[in-house]
Amino acid sequence: MNVISTEKAPAAIGPYSQAYEAAGLVITSGQLPADPATGALPEGIEAQAHQSCKNVAALLEAAGTGMDKVVKTTCFLADMGDFAAFNEVYAQYFTSKPARSCVAVKALPKNALCEIEAIAEK
Repeated sequence: MNVISTEKAPAAIGPYSQAYEAAGLVITSGQLPADPATGALPEGIEAQAHQSCKNVAALLEAAGTGMDKVVKTTCFLADMGDFAAFNEVYAQYFTSKPARSCVAVKALPKNALCEIEAIAEK
């Protein structure tokens, strides 16, 4: 197993790794829409969805794989009313249409509107 870490994605805000590589897969932790340089979250679901996707992409790149190799995502929304807008952005990044779960949660860290975790082939 190898820990994956990059400054191009937000640092972990708890006792966990940004991502792991194991058994030919890269498994990311949930990626909040935080700017890796400042930790700030952009305003609105579209901007936050873009940033979460960019953070996932940065981790996959650091692991030597890419968005086209993602086989499964789990997406968390603070409000299921944002589902359509989130999907519009998500579809721009996950063009291979990986398997996905998308659920609404009561709250996300830093009061984020979305969070995305991914599993990709190496």
